[in-house]
Amino acid sequence: MTGTPAANLSIGERARIVRETRSVAVLGASANPARASYFVSTYLLASTNYEVYFVNPTVSEILGRPVYPSLDALPVVPDLVDVFRRSSELDEALTDTIKVGARTFWLQLGLTDAPVEARAAEAGLQVVADRCLKIEHARFAG
Repeated sequence: MTGTPAANLSIGERARIVRETRSVAVLGASANPARASYFVSTYLLASTNYEVYFVNPTVSEILGRPVYPSLDALPVVPDLVDVFRRSSELDEALTDTIKVGARTFWLQLGLTDAPVEARAAEAGLQVVADRCLKIEHARFAG
C-alpha cells in the first residue's frame, strides 16, 4: 500500500510499516538529551532492530554514532524518514525524502501539513503524520 494520505492510514497499516521497516533516518536529530529526537533515537537504538542514521548538518556525532549532513549523504536509502523539523521546513524535508527514494515519510507528534502530506502521497510514499515512531513501535512490536 502506497500513497494513502496519513489521515486514512489504519492502525493495521501503521503496524505493517513499523514491522517492515529496516532502516530509519532521523531527520533533524539532536545531540541535546532534552529534545524529542534524542529520546526517540535512544529508544530506536536500544529497543529495535532498525539501522538508525542521524541527519543534521550542524552536528558530527550523536550517541557515539556519525551524523550525516543530509539525506543524500547517507550510505543507504532509508526505508523510513522520521522528521523532526519545523513545520516551515516540511516541504524541503519531503523533497529530500523523495529525492533519496525512501518509501515512508513519517512526521513526528505535532507535525501535520495537509499539502505536504498530499504531495508525499502523490509521490507514492507511505505517509504518517502527527505520530511518534517510538510510541508506535512500542505499541506494535513492544
